[in-house]
Amino acid sequence: MLWALHNRAAEAGRHDGVLTDPACLHIHRRIDYDFAAQFGPPAGSLAVRAAAIDGALRRWLERHPDGIVVSLGEGLETQLRRVDNGRMRWLSVDLPEAISLRERFLPPTDRFRHCAISAADPSWMDEVDPSAGVFIVAQGLLMYLDPALVGALLSGIAERFPGAEIVFDAIPRWFSELTMSGVQQTPQYRLPPMPWGINTDEIAGVLRGWHPRLAQVAFLDYGAPRGFWRLAGEVIDRIPLARHAVPSLVQVSVGEMPGSDGAAAPDVVGTAEVRGRFAAEWFERAAAPFLTMGYVAMAAQAAAFAPIRAFLVGKKG
Repeated sequence: MLWALHNRAAEAGRHDGVLTDPACLHIHRRIDYDFAAQFGPPAGSLAVRAAAIDGALRRWLERHPDGIVVSLGEGLETQLRRVDNGRMRWLSVDLPEAISLRERFLPPTDRFRHCAISAADPSWMDEVDPSAGVFIVAQGLLMYLDPALVGALLSGIAERFPGAEIVFDAIPRWFSELTMSGVQQTPQYRLPPMPWGINTDEIAGVLRGWHPRLAQVAFLDYGAPRGFWRLAGEVIDRIPLARHAVPSLVQVSVGEMPGSDGAAAPDVVGTAEVRGRFAAEWFERAAAPFLTMGYVAMAAQAAAFAPIRAFLVGKKG
């Protein structure tokens, strides 16, 4: 929650940032916490993720101006302030402790309601009126759940809300395995275990296997906002051996009828299994260790500079 807030605020505070978010900056400033010492340098990719979901929401709200958005595991995300059209409804679903903290900064209203329950508990669905359309956001959530629980959650949504839209982000298998073995992002912060990892060329098939209505799959732009890592992401996207083993931002259109494949929305990853299975397996076995070493090296570098960064910040204060 705080890590994501720190990353969005850092990007929103830049003159060339991809995110305009005064509410996020306000919350970030009000929390007395040494974000930099705990988490290290912010990663702009989380702000890119938020901005991409903003875009998907705005496009959907043009067609469903009175619809309801359900944000699962939302924490201190201020997305509702960024996309509010004055008519939509919003349901924030999170654990009671998270909702309690959220309400200190973002109190509920008639249109913006809170549901203090785990996103994995399907009883939150009883709070959703689907009559004007449903859009469900699960950013920074599903990778922390057991794969069987992810399948149960998405299948439950598909069964309960035909015609809904779902957006979620996913991490590749190799990174999931890395977090399960333990990674210190800084001396103070260890990355939480992320049990659910999936490569991009597997997503469409896995979703269909969970529920036949989860048939329309597309990917939103997701990566670093600028600089070397943005360029590296664009290069990797053109390499068959690598492009399926990167983080992804997925939009799923739930079919109206069981088995509906939604001919109006083409399946953009339908042929990936045929053309890339061998390549993806090769990448996991041969190339992923090099990425792992690179990530560990970056984490170690961030950890080494954290005390210096904290000292400089203290001197400026």
